[in-house]
Amino acid sequence: MPILGSFGASSARGLGQTAGGGGAPVDVDYLVIAGGGAAHAKSGGGAGGQRTSFPGGTKITLAGGDNAIVVGAGGSGASQPYSGTTNGGASSTETDSGTPFTATGGGTLNVSIPGAPGGNAQGAGGSGSGSNGSFGDGGRGPNTSGGMDNGNLGGFSPPEGTNGGSNTQAQGGGGGGAGGQGSAGGEPGGSGGPGSTNSITGSPVNRGGGGAGGGHGSQFSPGGGGPGGGGGAGGNGSTNTGSGGGGAKNGPSGFTAGGGGSGFIVFRAPGDASLAVSPGTNTLTTDPGPGEQIATFTVSGTLTSS
Repeated sequence: MPILGSFGASSARGLGQTAGGGGAPVDVDYLVIAGGGAAHAKSGGGAGGQRTSFPGGTKITLAGGDNAIVVGAGGSGASQPYSGTTNGGASSTETDSGTPFTATGGGTLNVSIPGAPGGNAQGAGGSGSGSNGSFGDGGRGPNTSGGMDNGNLGGFSPPEGTNGGSNTQAQGGGGGGAGGQGSAGGEPGGSGGPGSTNSITGSPVNRGGGGAGGGHGSQFSPGGGGPGGGGGAGGNGSTNTGSGGGGAKNGPSGFTAGGGGSGFIVFRAPGDASLAVSPGTNTLTTDPGPGEQIATFTVSGTLTSS
């Protein structure tokens, strides 16, 4: 992955004219995770896109001065009578080139069925949503098997996520995870795909699990949430993991499907860089081994390099 910017006369912010009013640009390792997609009835939500340089990848260059950091929100889940679902929000950071570096929000399925809002029936995203079982999707009719919904909507290399699982008649597929595809619906519903483990903060943490696929009626059970925070039956994806929401058991009494987990951004910078983060919810710490600084963003804010 190429470095997105450099500092100097040829830079998009050349001659020291940065968005934040000056300061030194800094090369950083990164982990950028978008918000997870919501579930819709039996369709497990896809995990938010996950992009990282750590360990051993190509760094990006943040601008001197202020860099706007956006931590994507998790998508909102559906409830009967079929209130609208939403994809996860994109996460992004400004860079020295002037072009934001982004990860795509997780996919959700917004099917067109009686009583439901219209919308895109495809659940593509950073990771794709599972297919929806008896409601079908993408023009497929009720109670038919359906194909998967695609991940890596941003078209990145390496991919930012994986595909959701297909449905088998009345059982929904699991949402795709950052580390693996959601499984197909069967009995029970499909399981969410696994997340991806990263140690950029100094210890290994698994994030970005796909949401569980749901089941239809009392005879079918939902699947399990993907390792790394994926929502279980009707549950939300875990906060600051970018995980997908879990599909619910759907029956005459209705359902409430889970929302996606919010995103997460980490930068790992040289120990001698002069950095600050805001607001105070976000943190700046030092890894005691290599002495590198770790800027962690759990909410949107600003990273300043002076």
